[in-house]
Amino acid sequence: MSATGGGDPGLQTGPPGGPTSVTRVCFRLQVAAAHMDAYRERHVAVWPAMLRAIAAAGRRNYSLFLDDDGLLIGYYETDSVADADAALAASEVATAWETHMQDLFDGATGRADQTARVLPEVFNLEDQLAAAGD
Repeated sequence: MSATGGGDPGLQTGPPGGPTSVTRVCFRLQVAAAHMDAYRERHVAVWPAMLRAIAAAGRRNYSLFLDDDGLLIGYYETDSVADADAALAASEVATAWETHMQDLFDGATGRADQTARVLPEVFNLEDQLAAAGD
């Protein structure tokens, strides 16, 4: 997922003044209808080396959600989107994984992790509670 944190409305930073500044990232992709089963099967047991690469890149609390129409929503948190993106872009295992997955997406024109559409965050409970003083 290639995105930069500099003012991108899709990237939100956690509660101001907190001990760390966490960026929440939500993105979407479209899995081709003909490849829904393959997509699910490949994610039952993601390569352990890929799991380690994601974690080493600094992405955490990472989840993927797949709707029946192929809409894929992903979410993760990181301290630095740019650093996480760079680490995965340089990772041989991430490159191999993305090549392994590329044929499953509608309109794939490159690595899905670098072409996904980042969604803007419009609400976060913790941020609003903190702003309200609760």
